[in-house]
Amino acid sequence: MRFDTPVYFQRVQSGEYEETTGDYGAESIEEEMRYANVTDAGKDTLNLVYGEIRQGCQVIRLQRLYGKVFNRLRIGDKLYRVDLSRELRNKQIFIVSEVQRCR
Repeated sequence: MRFDTPVYFQRVQSGEYEETTGDYGAESIEEEMRYANVTDAGKDTLNLVYGEIRQGCQVIRLQRLYGKVFNRLRIGDKLYRVDLSRELRNKQIFIVSEVQRCR
């Protein structure tokens, strides 16, 4: 098993409210990169987690626990949300599904 895929843990902070314009400022994104083993989720895993077959689901395995707060993950140019997380003694597993990018 190779841990050679860069996975970016993103922490999104909303922009502050501007009273003069009535709009919110731009959001800021902080990223931290970890190398992980990324594979497509199997049929049995998809049925167990979602109760149906879905496309765009991945299994991400980390060699060390990631203990910081994050909102979403990025692999390449695709964004993912965590649907299931498992912490083993010193490893961590995420089952993630792809989300649409907001513009």
